[in-house]
Amino acid sequence: MSGPTPPAAPATRRAVLGGSGVAVTRLGFGTAAIAGLYSEVAEDEAIATIEAAWDAGIRYFDTAPHYGLGVSERRLGVALRGRPRAEYTVSTKVGRVLEPIPGAAHGDDRAHGFSVPATHRRVWDFSSDGVRRSLEDSLVRLGLDHVDIALIHDPDEHAEQAFGEAYPALERLRDEGVVRAIGAGMNQSAMLTRFVEDTDVDVVLCAGRYTLLEQPALDDLLPAAAARGTSVIIGGIYNSGLLADPAAPGATYDYGVAPRHLLDRARASAEVTEAHGVPLRAAALHFPLGHPAVVSVLTGARSVEEVQDTAALFQRAVPPRVWDELHATGLLPPAVPVPGKE
Repeated sequence: MSGPTPPAAPATRRAVLGGSGVAVTRLGFGTAAIAGLYSEVAEDEAIATIEAAWDAGIRYFDTAPHYGLGVSERRLGVALRGRPRAEYTVSTKVGRVLEPIPGAAHGDDRAHGFSVPATHRRVWDFSSDGVRRSLEDSLVRLGLDHVDIALIHDPDEHAEQAFGEAYPALERLRDEGVVRAIGAGMNQSAMLTRFVEDTDVDVVLCAGRYTLLEQPALDDLLPAAAARGTSVIIGGIYNSGLLADPAAPGATYDYGVAPRHLLDRARASAEVTEAHGVPLRAAALHFPLGHPAVVSVLTGARSVEEVQDTAALFQRAVPPRVWDELHATGLLPPAVPVPGKE
């Protein structure tokens, strides 16, 4: 029999990454959307959205040069300007250096998913010099003298250089105090597991591979992280939209059309959660935090209303009977941990 519903953890609750001393709030704000992911977001709306995240108690913000060709970093820097620096944590990424494109004011970056002018080109660079240059450029865009966390971004096709050059460069930068915590961020779990097992990273960011819909990271990354004391941040908790609203026409999965079997699974999960008065979005938001290695979940928002909705869902506890039924119906495998039953 299920016990009483545990209280929801507030967004302001913090967790420390590995042994770094860097703390992140349990709910983090991902900034790809406010950089025009899929469709344009006006500057004032983007700034207001970040400010709404702050008002909700979120103090961890994740960005990257890739997001909107630096637009994400610039907008985040504007929104955080004047805020006490010790009160918030920023992560950015290395691996793509931005090079200006002369006379490109009339082009756009839609081929890479962002509705922004194509002012720069992305150049893959996981070299030591590339890492330092990337961080220096990011600090200028952010208007900060340091970032708290630096992550090697999407090194899927660049493993040799990522492990041989980018990681040692980040380790030196951590030793120098330029960054306080280091790690990697990817849409897969296998290489992240290698980072955990073969390096001294403080944290990894895993997007889309540990969600209410699918849990491949439970087979490799999460056990390795728990054994090593490495922190895991989970992004892509809605699998790029499918778990946000599987009933929506053209529901997406991993930035494309959702396969029928995953669409059916998401809709069946929604029937279970909604039968207990819980939106599927709320269950998807809370689910990753059921694993002890997971310290924070990242969500993006493109409007004040979206970030306020996410914050409200995070404050809302999910009754144990919801997880019980998801397990009983096979929508969650029996061994998958859930919040309140760690």
